Amino acid sequence: MGVTAIVAGGTGLVGRELIRLLQEDPRYDKIIALVRRDIQVRHLQGSEKLIQVKTDYSQLEADLGPAVMAAMAGAHVFCTLGTTIKKAGSQEQFRKVDFEFPMKLGEISGTGKADVFAIVTAMGANRASSIFYNRVKGDVEQGLRGLNLRSLYMLRPSLILGDRDEVRVGEQLGSLVSRAIAPLMIGRLRTYRPIQASKIAAGLIACAQKGEAGAHVVLSDRIAELAGK
Repeated sequence: MGVTAIVAGGTGLVGRELIRLLQEDPRYDKIIALVRRDIQVRHLQGSEKLIQVKTDYSQLEADLGPAVMAAMAGAHVFCTLGTTIKKAGSQEQFRKVDFEFPMKLGEISGTGKADVFAIVTAMGANRASSIFYNRVKGDVEQGLRGLNLRSLYMLRPSLILGDRDEVRVGEQLGSLVSRAIAPLMIGRLRTYRPIQASKIAAGLIACAQKGEAGAHVVLSDRIAELAGK
C-alpha cells in the first residue's frame, strides 16, 4: 500500500507542480486535493489517483468528511497555501489565508495522526519582522510548532520562479535581476538564489519521505539540493 498525500493549495504555482509530481510518484497511491475550484488534470498522468474536495476552509473539518478524516492517519500533508495582500484585499484577509487556514489544517493533521506536515513559508519568516508578510509567515511557523505534529517541515524558499496565473510585475523584475546575478551567488549567498516552483515541490516530497520526527526549517539552497536527489 502506498501513502496518501493531502494537498492544500493545489491550484497555486507550487501546488500545481506538487500535484503533478505526486501523480507521477508510485510511492503515493492517493492524492486528496483541498480546493476552492477544480484542478484541470486532463493533461496529467495518473489523474485516477486524484480526489478533489471542495472547501473554503471556513469549516474545514466538516468539508473533509469522515472518509478524508480517516485517511489523515499516516498521511503526508502538504500546505502550499499563500496569497498576496493585493490579491487578498486586506491584511486581515491575507492573514486568514497564510495563517488561519494553515493552522486549521495543522490542527486537524495533528489530531488525525498525519505522519508528516510540510508547508511552504518564506525565506524571511520571522515573528519579529517589521514586514507584515514575513511576520505572518513567522507566526504560522511558530503556531505549527506548538501543535501535535509528529514531523513538521517548514520550507523557506527564495524568490519563486514559474508560470503564474496572474502577472506580478515586481516579481517579474526581481526574477530578471536574480537570474542575471544567480551565478555570482556563491557560499552563503546561495540560499538567496531564485528557485523554480518545481524544485520546491520536489523538495516538499523529499522532506516528507525523510519524515524525521520534530520540527525542521529547510532553507532555499537545501530545498534545491533535496530536489536534485
